[in-house]
Amino acid sequence: MPYYQSVGEIPAKRHTQFRQPNGSLYAEELMGEEGFSFDSALLYHRYPPTALKAIEGVDVETQETKPNHPLRPRHFRTHQLKAGGDLVMTRAVLLGNEDCTISYYVGSDSSGLYKNATGDEMVYIEQGIGTLETVFGAIRFEPGDYLIIPASVIHRYELDESSEPVRALILETRGHIGPPRRYLSRNGQYLEHAPYCERDLHGPTEPLLAHGSDVEVMVKHRGGMTRFVYEHHPFDVVGWDGCLYPHKFSIHDFEPITGRVHQPPPVHQTFEAPGVVVCSFVPRLFDYHPQAIPAPYNHANVDSDEVLFYVDGDFMSRKGAGIEKGSISLHPGGHTHGPQPGSVEASIGKAGTEELAVMIDTFRPLDLGPGARDSEEDSYAWTWLEGR
Repeated sequence: MPYYQSVGEIPAKRHTQFRQPNGSLYAEELMGEEGFSFDSALLYHRYPPTALKAIEGVDVETQETKPNHPLRPRHFRTHQLKAGGDLVMTRAVLLGNEDCTISYYVGSDSSGLYKNATGDEMVYIEQGIGTLETVFGAIRFEPGDYLIIPASVIHRYELDESSEPVRALILETRGHIGPPRRYLSRNGQYLEHAPYCERDLHGPTEPLLAHGSDVEVMVKHRGGMTRFVYEHHPFDVVGWDGCLYPHKFSIHDFEPITGRVHQPPPVHQTFEAPGVVVCSFVPRLFDYHPQAIPAPYNHANVDSDEVLFYVDGDFMSRKGAGIEKGSISLHPGGHTHGPQPGSVEASIGKAGTEELAVMIDTFRPLDLGPGARDSEEDSYAWTWLEGR
């Protein structure tokens, strides 16, 4: 959970009269998770947030997924995917299962208003800059930022025209994204052993007030996509407080945990959601035991499919496998994988690594979407053979 925040104007006591300059009451909206038994936020609107003028279904192209059959490790070159459109409506689905969908986007168009009613979203910005505008306020983003957007938060992406195209990895969950529970005290404070803390989380700092009528919002839900038309602009919140709000975390603020011998992947964990964990691999010192082998050992994560998004740097353990910036590898459960032949010996004596990567592990098998099929490099499964 993010820590408690109070932004803009709010009354001294919740659920009490809070009046506008003209004497009318501000309209409260309590946004809460898990039946109002978990994190929540209380927002104060100028106009009722319930005033809808029209509701209509929207036909969108379905990006169907297919099983990873025959079972094999795979390599996707996301920089080969076609650019265009906005970050909401033109995501290329790479992988998915009952718990999540993993997509990729490249383009330069700002989006319309949108909310995902099926679960939280995590958007990792690989390239480009812009602003995430939300009912809670605005958040500027740049490369390396994770954007965490709770379910049903109305938002849009304003991309800087002077920026290079935005490239982003998107994780849509069927639940809520938060820090690993082992990083938190019983009362929700980040503990000293956590690789980041409250100071590294950044939410909106002031209200984002907009005007307008007959405002369209695209709503993603289990049945598809629906267009809501609101009587007034949803960005009419004068203040809010609570522990549920969109925020960003920079991968560059993740402080890696190192040891005398190679540390297991859970030390890199950054977020978790039902059936999903997210890890950050950042520049760090290698192991310092005199006989240490810095390269990762061959491993079989028998309960997970492992997705690794290579963002930047020298990907030492897979050097020679065709991995490059923007590559995504899929190592499914049932497949033992590890370093490229020769890289274990070559890693001995190295002081550190400059790699930057995002890993998503799922506890159910991932199916392949059209984005994966359009960007796959077919020879990856044989790259562990000596001499290849």
